[in-house]
Amino acid sequence: MGTIWELDFYSRPILDENGKKLWEVAICESPLTTGRSPDSLFRYAQYCPSTTVNSVWLSEALTKAMAEAPAPPTKVRFFRRQMNNMITKACKDLGLDAKLGRRTVALNHWLNDRMANVYPHEPNYQEGAATTATVRYQAQNPKRLPDAVQGQKWAFVNLEASALADMDEWDIGFEEGFPLELAGVEPDAVIPGAIVFSSRALPLAGWMSGLELGFLKFSVGSRPRLLLETGADESWILADLVGTQTQREAKDFEEKKENANGVHFLAVQSDPNAQSFAGFWLLQELNLG
Repeated sequence: MGTIWELDFYSRPILDENGKKLWEVAICESPLTTGRSPDSLFRYAQYCPSTTVNSVWLSEALTKAMAEAPAPPTKVRFFRRQMNNMITKACKDLGLDAKLGRRTVALNHWLNDRMANVYPHEPNYQEGAATTATVRYQAQNPKRLPDAVQGQKWAFVNLEASALADMDEWDIGFEEGFPLELAGVEPDAVIPGAIVFSSRALPLAGWMSGLELGFLKFSVGSRPRLLLETGADESWILADLVGTQTQREAKDFEEKKENANGVHFLAVQSDPNAQSFAGFWLLQELNLG
């Protein structure tokens, strides 16, 4: 999978000597596996004067970060859509693939930590300023999965958080995880999830791996559905939730997800008796806006 970076470039609650908001680029390596220690992740931060906020400055900062990193990234993720053009251009100028999406788990937790423990100690810190992670997304009408990768069955399931510690050793075709300590989840916590069963499990998992997976969501309305949120604002219908029992299970899924700080998972298997996964992704619904 290579190395993936998560990046934010935006103003911080700090004023410079001219009374203008100071900007910062914050880069954090995506852990990709549950067994990765958060302390081992590469991180890079650099303040930027408001007068030099442009793609050239950002490209130079990225170049400095790559010089310090153990390995250059194959992809850069970012969540702040209002910075799309600038971040995309800076990355493109360096031959980096930039993806706008909502899977920036490590970065989100690092920014929250910097908001609590770093910025307040800087000169001219502005207490009460908006958090650095706030961003707005526009909900789109959910789309059906392509016919070629439709699942035949699906089910809600639960796992203990401690079981996911061995995820790196499972037989999985396409996968991505993160250490649960990043999300503040205890080993005995219940982690809810959904498994999709398909005779074309590997093509389905391969197709999903090409998306910037965000999170699963129970959509309540005239047509209750289980949705897969991807990219900046894409939404896919995994299942129509018909029947009171199924909707009750969906509500239970959302309650358990909330209790686990938004952590949950999506899995793809060929059938309920399979001993391997075509795909398995640990997800977290982040409070980005």
